[in-house]
Amino acid sequence: MITTSTNLKEVSAEKAASYIKDKMTVGFSGFTPAGAAKAIPKAIARIAEKEHAKGKPFKIGVITGASTGDSLDGELARAHAIDWRTPYQSDKSLRKAINKGETRFFDMHLSVLPQNIRYGFLGKIDVAIVEASKVSEDGKIYLTTSVGCSPTLCRVADKILVEINDFHKTGIEGLHDIYEPLDPPHRQPINIARCSDRIGTEYVQVDPKKIVGIVRTNIPDEIGAFKAPDKTTLKIGENVANFLAEEIAAGRIPESFLPIQSGVGNIANAVLGALGKNKAIPPFEMFSEVIQDSVIELMKSGDIRFASATSLTVENCVLREVYDNYNFFKDKILLRPQEISNNPELVRRLGIISINTAIEIDLQGNVNSTHVMGKDLMNGIGGSGDFTRNAFISIFTCPSIAKSGAISTIVPMVSHLDHSEHSVQVVITEQGIADLRGKDPLERANAIVHNCAHPDYREELRKIFSNTESAGHIQQSLSHAFDFHNRFIKSGNMQVE
Repeated sequence: MITTSTNLKEVSAEKAASYIKDKMTVGFSGFTPAGAAKAIPKAIARIAEKEHAKGKPFKIGVITGASTGDSLDGELARAHAIDWRTPYQSDKSLRKAINKGETRFFDMHLSVLPQNIRYGFLGKIDVAIVEASKVSEDGKIYLTTSVGCSPTLCRVADKILVEINDFHKTGIEGLHDIYEPLDPPHRQPINIARCSDRIGTEYVQVDPKKIVGIVRTNIPDEIGAFKAPDKTTLKIGENVANFLAEEIAAGRIPESFLPIQSGVGNIANAVLGALGKNKAIPPFEMFSEVIQDSVIELMKSGDIRFASATSLTVENCVLREVYDNYNFFKDKILLRPQEISNNPELVRRLGIISINTAIEIDLQGNVNSTHVMGKDLMNGIGGSGDFTRNAFISIFTCPSIAKSGAISTIVPMVSHLDHSEHSVQVVITEQGIADLRGKDPLERANAIVHNCAHPDYREELRKIFSNTESAGHIQQSLSHAFDFHNRFIKSGNMQVE
């Protein structure tokens, strides 16, 4: 429990929000809606609305670990209170403001965010607002369901506001491993050789004098239920599991297997479920960003032995199950700062198999994971680049078509590039598997079209790279590179009428 003192003073959310002024840079806890601050951001939004009604400016810079919940990104966006935002988001109101040019957004690999803050690249952090389950008199902050960049934000911020969320009072303590590396030229190797290795503390240590207010809440994480797997996502999951099983049989993956990194969402849940069902894949560990519902289920069945991440992003009924069976889960889950969970040094050392989702993939294996039609931001690159570039095997998945077939996710050239062909090793859709390792550009194009593209689009895709104009090391026709996208913009359908 928290003991109130002159340094640790309980205040209302409105009083806490009054510390935030126009043009400040504010760092919030949260990596997905898990562990995100909830009460104070809503109070800040109300201040912004009142100031705007008076004709006064009120906008702040917003930094979080990744995306957050509606109480943070949504409320602030609808109040027109966000001047700029980084490094990742998934809120529809904020996305609308970004794509209209009302809010400046810069995308960033999630592993570099904390160090960029420490390096001073993002300017001064005025206030850090973090959710915790407990705070001690000597400044130990015990976080809740995510770590993200909260340790760095708390250390560099001038002031700290803490939301003590009693929803987590049943016991999140002990799941955290808080460690910040030194900055160059003093940085040392990160001493993790196994997913379960601990190197830090269970709390964030701060100067208690920086904590200027504590707000009591009892608010669940704003995490919605994932959709049940459909025929397409189940087939994608099955293809991923079969590919990895074949890699074990071929001796390219050790029989003991390797740790898995999986992105967030319905496809990721389906892929993990398929890995658990495949008898050729032994019980495995995860070294990833996010622990989702499927991970908890696979822990219960014994298919996942351990999971290291920065966020426990599960439905609240699942979270209650974790809390109610804490003795079972406490030695199977570890939550770390995002610069550790996503650290390229560790990804390469541990031999992570990365599995992420694409918006579109082109004939060379270049991946767009952030923008629709090359211009409208969807969410952001997140941690996919941290893992993809350094993985033992890097896999990208997506359905072969979208919008009932009006969109082919396999295109001649991606409209925005996030992951180059040099980092992408395997492409998997519900149609099949394209192993791009050791293939030249023409072989890659043939494998992607034949194995992964939807049949409705294969013939035209073949024509694109077999056109006589396409001679060269990469047989790409610049005059036809964006035919699919231009056709969709004009008619709402990528298919030839």
